[in-house]
Amino acid sequence: MKSTLKWLLMLVIVAAIGYFGWHWWTGQAKSHTLFKTAPVRRGTLLATVSATGTLEPREVVDVGAEVSGTIISFGKDAAGHEVDYDSPVRKGTVLARIDPALFAAAVAQANANLAQAQANVKVAQAKLEGYQAAYVDASADWQRAQKIGTANGALSITQYDAYQSTADQAKANVVNGQASLVAARAAVQAAEAALATAKINLAYCTITSPVNGVVIDRRVNIGQTVASSFSTPSLFLIAENLDRIQVWASVNEADIGSIKIGDPVSFTIDAYPNQTFHGTVSQVRLNATMVQNVVTYTVVVDTANPGGKLLPYLTAQTDFLVAQRKNVLMVPNAALRWVPLKSQILPAAATTNHPTTTTKPASIVKGATGRGTLWVVDGAFVRPVNVEVGLANDYDTQVISSQIKPGMEVVVGERQAGSASSTGTNPFIPHPFAHNKKAP
Repeated sequence: MKSTLKWLLMLVIVAAIGYFGWHWWTGQAKSHTLFKTAPVRRGTLLATVSATGTLEPREVVDVGAEVSGTIISFGKDAAGHEVDYDSPVRKGTVLARIDPALFAAAVAQANANLAQAQANVKVAQAKLEGYQAAYVDASADWQRAQKIGTANGALSITQYDAYQSTADQAKANVVNGQASLVAARAAVQAAEAALATAKINLAYCTITSPVNGVVIDRRVNIGQTVASSFSTPSLFLIAENLDRIQVWASVNEADIGSIKIGDPVSFTIDAYPNQTFHGTVSQVRLNATMVQNVVTYTVVVDTANPGGKLLPYLTAQTDFLVAQRKNVLMVPNAALRWVPLKSQILPAAATTNHPTTTTKPASIVKGATGRGTLWVVDGAFVRPVNVEVGLANDYDTQVISSQIKPGMEVVVGERQAGSASSTGTNPFIPHPFAHNKKAP
């Protein structure tokens, strides 16, 4: 009995060893490494800087009111309709009218004041002429009194002094009359200025467009009272010439050095997701902004808008073309980042030192080339190919080497046999086979 139990126990142990051995062997087979590869390609490599921007009219005029009052009506646009949002207007088009009653009354009052001032001039002129005539008579009497004198008793001293006093008083009246006439004429000028001011204020009751353009915002309604004091109230916002429009893009300080005036730009907007628009850098503004310690610069892009598709204030995703290389060999960035285990390297090449790449993911490398290593599959192992690296963008890097040709497969990652997930040594490897961004 004991012998039977012993044999049964041994059979169980052998079966267990076989079972677990089989599972271990199949697990090893399943865990066998498979290399993920991508082909070397030849083409044009574009390096771009991406930024988010806003569509802005090139020229915007904020039309306000110079006087206070109640809006009583709107004018007519170029199509004969009441001025409203999106109304096309030309320079001089009436946009709105403010109730002119008070200002018309002010003009009438100023006219009356001017007439009064002009009458006062005539009165002062007449008085001056009377003073001048009296002065002539008094002066003649005084001259005769001086000839007769008081020595022979023909004139008393009192009479003599009276002639002199009358002449002096007449002269003073002439001077006073002249001053009154000057004051009356100045009053006329003041009344004329007051009348001109009243007429200007009356004219301000009619608000006109200062430019040719399109009304993109109307900020008042009929019956609304506008108050003009220290700040001019804004009534209409007019965009001048929407046939051309601008993109104001916020570019990070790390990328601003790559952008220069004249660079081509491509951009997309959510309103037309399948269409790419093009423009040119016209300004790199020096007035930077800082938000949460992130410094950005505004870059202005000019673009045509003949069909009017591009509406003001839409959000644009922009790509600035800062460098390009034509007819070059390129590989995915992941191919230069991937590093094999020592056990995966072909034994004949395992003792060779290999340079690491100088490129950085999602960056632009310009100017002198660096060095890097690509890995190609050789049986169950990989072997290195040393290359020079040039221009890089977010997805691809230019490589230079006589050992690589278009179509050659290079390793970009790895996975275990039987597993769909990638288990490469670099967890930040992006999806392979990503191509260049669209050329602007």
